Amino acid sequence: MELYLDTADVNAVKRLARILPLHGVTTNPSIVAKEGKPIWEVLPALRDALGGTGKLFAQVMANDAERMVAEAALLHQRVPGLVVKIPATAEGLAAIKKLKSMSIPTLGTAVYGAGQGLLAALAGAEYVAPYVNRLDAQGGDGIEMVHELQQLLTLHAPGTRVLAASFKTPRQALECLLAGCQAITLPVDVAEQFLVAPAVQAAVEKFEQDWLGAFGTNLLN
Repeated sequence: MELYLDTADVNAVKRLARILPLHGVTTNPSIVAKEGKPIWEVLPALRDALGGTGKLFAQVMANDAERMVAEAALLHQRVPGLVVKIPATAEGLAAIKKLKSMSIPTLGTAVYGAGQGLLAALAGAEYVAPYVNRLDAQGGDGIEMVHELQQLLTLHAPGTRVLAASFKTPRQALECLLAGCQAITLPVDVAEQFLVAPAVQAAVEKFEQDWLGAFGTNLLN
């Protein structure tokens, strides 16, 4: 299983990389724009925040296949090991096919349907990213779509991994893992929700109080 953070916040990555078994960081144009810094500055800083290792994902801005391929080649050249995110549109599928022949790894992004994700996989994407919560917000069923997509890839494109994205709650992420997804990317706030459990903190505090009451210190002697 691969766990990613969906952010361009370098400080958040530094803080959570110390705690979580992160495989890397995913970004998109909105996430990078929020930081207000050039992508060529953001991506190296994120890699440094990961300790110099880890996989990075960044997205092209072009809308036609030819320019998508050119931008992907530039990203791949300037950031070695980067996985290029390509929207799974008609032009995006054409770009993914071409990039596959160039040995440039891609992720088919903005996936709102299982069939759409399968086409991106068959075109050559290493990952496909279904948008779980965004589909829910449109009246669909994000988790059911992920179930269908995962089954399709298992049957017809086993070399491609689902990298589930767009979460508002930890439960959504867990449901995707239960569906068999091999990778998820979490917004910082959702990742932090996994780490904050009032009942756990209360239990730890009770242990400390009992030990302190019995031995006068909360240290092992």
